Amino acid sequence: MPWIILLLAGVFEIGWAIGLKYTEGFTRLWPTLGTVAAMAISLGLLGVAMKSLPVGTAYAVWVGVGAVGTAILGIVLLGEPANPGRLVSLGLIVLGIIGLKLASPA
Repeated sequence: MPWIILLLAGVFEIGWAIGLKYTEGFTRLWPTLGTVAAMAISLGLLGVAMKSLPVGTAYAVWVGVGAVGTAILGIVLLGEPANPGRLVSLGLIVLGIIGLKLASPA
């Protein structure tokens, strides 16, 4: 269960990272409120997951899920480049997340 909570925390991290783009420097009310809510939920879920998972593992996976998801949504939603080097690098992050999961005691 802590891994599912951690994955969900990562999804909310993606939400707030993408949400930052839509706040336009925190000048738009609804995107700002959604972004702040996603931040709070993400951090709260991360804290819950850390009750059972090692801090280094939980934090690295949370950041990795957020980074990969945000980069993919940047490509899909914002027209950011999807060159081979970028995609391979994202794949390496995913492999690192999998490695941390397999090496984790919880």
